[in-house]
Amino acid sequence: MYEPGSTPTSERAADMTLSAEDTAFIEKNPTAAMITLAADGPTKAARVIVAILGGRLWSAGTVDRARTRRLLRDPRSTLFVFEQGHGYRSLETTVTILDGPAGTDANVRLFRKIRGRPAGPIEFFGTEYDEEAFRSAMIADGRIVYEFNVLRSSGVDHVLTEAPTLDARSQHRS
Repeated sequence: MYEPGSTPTSERAADMTLSAEDTAFIEKNPTAAMITLAADGPTKAARVIVAILGGRLWSAGTVDRARTRRLLRDPRSTLFVFEQGHGYRSLETTVTILDGPAGTDANVRLFRKIRGRPAGPIEFFGTEYDEEAFRSAMIADGRIVYEFNVLRSSGVDHVLTEAPTLDARSQHRS
């Protein structure tokens, strides 16, 4: 069981490097459904924003969210990253929770990337904060970062232009 501040990076599953196609798709389409497992078996989905920083795939959360509790019990999660058309990426992952000072630092980096502001004030729910005030807001809000360790990727990133056949399955990667 997870204890705050004790997420051991040495116990992460062997990571898969995101392909150039996955990276480009995620950079262009940062909206995803984060799917976790409830204790009694059903899957639960939440809409999230994802971003790639330093080769790692991150999303923001809070310590008191139901999905955080589910991840503490079982770190498996599927991310379904989608575009407005028919393209998508399905990423099977395990999640490491970045909390404490590392989580606050990660939130600064993540929100700067999401908001497109490498320096200066950071916007959070309609309010602009200088970095120190933003850090305080992250702590007060119980903010953490979910780091997704990708185990497997599949998806489609183009629209089908012909009637599908079983041979068309070659466009799906697993």
